[in-house]
Amino acid sequence: MDAADKVTDAVFESDEIFRKVISKVIKEDLGLTAVEFAEKAGIPRSTLYKIMSGKREPNMKTLRQIVRTIKRIEGTEKGEFIAVIAARPVLDNISETKRKICGTLCTIREYSATSMEEAIIAAVRAERDGARALVCAPIVSPTVEKILRIPVATIMPKNSLVEAIEIVAKKIS
Repeated sequence: MDAADKVTDAVFESDEIFRKVISKVIKEDLGLTAVEFAEKAGIPRSTLYKIMSGKREPNMKTLRQIVRTIKRIEGTEKGEFIAVIAARPVLDNISETKRKICGTLCTIREYSATSMEEAIIAAVRAERDGARALVCAPIVSPTVEKILRIPVATIMPKNSLVEAIEIVAKKIS
């Protein structure tokens, strides 16, 4: 669960839980002080302090600003990430979670799938989560291209295919 979801869920729990969660998210998840977060969110410092101390409840506009800012900082705001659908061993080889693409820092979000059905479901979920684009295996890309409205790129393994053939050839010789 990302930080914005934690805050949104806490709003519906109780005022006390909301205060604890918002404080923890700002300090631990985002690594910011309340002053830094208030500046990024465009919220007066005093308002944020009052919300965090329980002296004031946030109105809808302020709550939206808080959640939107958390999403922007985390890179989970709509259109801010590229989804990669693959089996867990492939995803474990991805070392970068952020990459500069066309001058914009994009988050790379992993979606694990072990079957065609899981890959299609993951593709739909990624688009709903706000993926800017999707990268997936050639066996599933023609299908997801037909149902998604975002660009889809196909993983074309070259070196790994040759290596896999060599490994299996050694096993049978």
